[in-house]
Amino acid sequence: MHRVAPATGTPIRQDSLRAHNLVLTFQQIVDARQAPISRSELAAGTGLTRPTISRIVDELLTAGLIVEAGPARSGTSGRPRVGLSLARTGPAGLGLDIRAGALSACVVDLTGTVRHLEFTPHNGRDRPAEETLHSLARMARTAIRAAADDDLTVVGATFAAPGRVENTSVVRRAPTLGWHDVDAGAALTRLIGSAAVPVVVGNDAALSTLGELYAGAPEPRGFVCVSGEFDIGAGIVLDGRPLRGHRGHLGHVLVDSAGPPCVCGASGCLQGYAGLREILAAAGHDGPAEAPAVAIDALVSAGSPTVLRALDRAATGLGIAISGLLNLVEVDTVLLGGGYSLLASWLVEGIEREIRDRVLSARWTPVQVRPAPLGPDAAVIGAALDAIDTVRRDPNRWLAQPRRQDGQPRQASQSSA
Repeated sequence: MHRVAPATGTPIRQDSLRAHNLVLTFQQIVDARQAPISRSELAAGTGLTRPTISRIVDELLTAGLIVEAGPARSGTSGRPRVGLSLARTGPAGLGLDIRAGALSACVVDLTGTVRHLEFTPHNGRDRPAEETLHSLARMARTAIRAAADDDLTVVGATFAAPGRVENTSVVRRAPTLGWHDVDAGAALTRLIGSAAVPVVVGNDAALSTLGELYAGAPEPRGFVCVSGEFDIGAGIVLDGRPLRGHRGHLGHVLVDSAGPPCVCGASGCLQGYAGLREILAAAGHDGPAEAPAVAIDALVSAGSPTVLRALDRAATGLGIAISGLLNLVEVDTVLLGGGYSLLASWLVEGIEREIRDRVLSARWTPVQVRPAPLGPDAAVIGAALDAIDTVRRDPNRWLAQPRRQDGQPRQASQSSA
């Protein structure tokens, strides 16, 4: 019987030791994503005996969680050692997201590789929450079927919500969507219709940061990721680890006490100066824009002086808000994500100007501001990574599932509603 490994820091009884050692070994393989790792390297990294490593590796191979890859790099002569890496079939994570003008769904495999990415035009700002959730559920069912065609089994889903999230299910408040107390996790789980695919909800800024962290270099590092789609959010990575949270509302940081009223009920919030739709409005283009960042970019390319002034005002507001954050956390990189990644050329200079003037440590440790690699796709990819993380952290749950004759886990039936 496979048992769930105990939480870190608790005493390990004999009946849990096997599960604990399996997690320990699997984590070494997960962390070695840049190159296959050999059995001898696993033994050295975990402190387990070679026979124990061999038994665990055989178990992971049989379950389809890892594969034997090319020879691992070795500094010694002799027969090359066979490397082990994560499998690209088996468990997968599903991410769901609302962005300006569209809904998106993404599937990643155990390696974190995107295997399915789909968009549907949708103005979530002007639609009831129930209608939006129904559309997301339809996309989720399509993604689950596409994953199955690639020999992937979706084990969970995460919805990236642009607002405050509680209990990993309830969107307490998303001002730019007009959502209040929406139990999106329970609703999506019911609408998708598969007990094998539970849905949790996370803040879109935090999930964007997770996506950008995985897309970047593997060494430990620290950065702030500021994303702008509906609302302006921020996530933080310190020493290579994202700080988990369900808020990240940078858009509702005060930047001007005499500023305009905000949808949150306060006034002078960053959102009123640097929100994408607010930038368009300041430039005299207040009509509906399904992709405001693209519309702003088009206005700049056409030489509009009003949009350049609006972008400079947005950069100043962003610089003020980000500077307050950088005076609290020790990082030297700011990534502009979401729609801001498309507008970085017109925002970076103004943001860096404010940082130089306002961040004490910037005098001896310059802060670099640059566009985020994943840009608008970061939230949905980060959500999918969050969903597959349940298996990456503890494969015992996957191993404990009832199996079909071909070795794949049995999935609960999926509604076609």
